[in-house]
Amino acid sequence: MLKTPLDKNKVRQMNPLVLAFVGDGVETLRVRTRLALSSDAKTNALHRLASGEVNAHAQSEQAERILPFLTEEEADIFHRARNSKSRHHAKNYSVTDYRRASGLEAVIGYLYLTGESERLEELFAKMENL
Repeated sequence: MLKTPLDKNKVRQMNPLVLAFVGDGVETLRVRTRLALSSDAKTNALHRLASGEVNAHAQSEQAERILPFLTEEEADIFHRARNSKSRHHAKNYSVTDYRRASGLEAVIGYLYLTGESERLEELFAKMENL
């Protein structure tokens, strides 16, 4: 986690796709850490396992499952990122999956940057258990 959380207003003013960029890194690190600690697989196999969990389609499904649990503020960030214009999308996934994944990643990035680690863990638990 960040040593010093950023001001919520400052983070809310950031481009939602920048929040998604940060959120993608946070989720990737979380998944890779979990896999590394729970498996004795080699790095190539670990990479394939992680890629199966952190991709546009999987994140889109996770986003749809946790949407009812998002606060109004989180839902706003999700929708801003989902509706942001991007010049590209994941080549093997639909535009809809890519946009939902961006929304989820933006929420993760927002919670990370604002230091809301308990809420972040709560959402990760819902993503893994639903």
